[in-house]
Amino acid sequence: MDYATLIGQATLNGLVIGAMYMLMAVGFTLTFGIMRVVNFAHGEFYMLGAFTAFFTYAYWEIPFVVCLLIAALTVGILGVLVEGALIQPFRDDETSGMIATLAISVIIQNAAVLIWGPAPRPMPDIVQGTLMLGPFSFPWSRLVVIAAAVLIFVTFWLFMQGTRTGRAMRAVAQDKETALIQGIRINAIYPLAFGMSVALAALAGALMGPVFSVSPFIGLTPMLKAFVVVILGGLGSVPGAVVGGILLGLIESFTATMFGSLVSDILQLLLVIMILLVRPSGLLGQREY
Repeated sequence: MDYATLIGQATLNGLVIGAMYMLMAVGFTLTFGIMRVVNFAHGEFYMLGAFTAFFTYAYWEIPFVVCLLIAALTVGILGVLVEGALIQPFRDDETSGMIATLAISVIIQNAAVLIWGPAPRPMPDIVQGTLMLGPFSFPWSRLVVIAAAVLIFVTFWLFMQGTRTGRAMRAVAQDKETALIQGIRINAIYPLAFGMSVALAALAGALMGPVFSVSPFIGLTPMLKAFVVVILGGLGSVPGAVVGGILLGLIESFTATMFGSLVSDILQLLLVIMILLVRPSGLLGQREY
């Protein structure tokens, strides 16, 4: 394989992985920014989204766009219920809230193993064929993943910027007390924010199902990488989550191509540490004085 083909393939893979990290990190940021809770179950909701897409697409042969909507809606509703039943009692205690999400993670993962078994399951490609551009070859299935992730993020951004509910969520994230004075119902905002957050994770899982296999254990790495992306981009910064996700995906792809996956994990974390040494608040985070 010549260098041009290698660079093109590494770039495409980096953008695919980065798109997944972006959606995961945006959802992670939404929960942290509004609820001040680090959701350690975020990866398990990613896994549930992947399984939902797997059964609706591979077994029932429902169009993949509809499968995405089903995954987002199903996991989003589950997230609202989980927030109300297991996280709501700890809203004023950030540490207990994080421990609750860790317990939720263990419960969901073990339940998935009992129901579906531990073995990975392959999922059919979204579309067949390859786009040829000179020396570069790009599988259409991966291009669709990137395009879908961008469309999902743009829809989320327009919702947050252009709707009354989105502005209310931003107000709560900026100043909860002032939002209460303005009449914003925080008891309604919190479950909605959590539901949207895990719906984004479910969409990421559904999109990555055809790229990787589906199993109860696929959520751990995306959750950890999403946490790294949030720190890299800046805590509470949605644009930072986007930039950090794409950057980490490209770094991971190129280092894995050149040095292998084991060395890649070491190098990408070292690069993140170097960036944070220069920008302690993250790439687009607000510097505190």
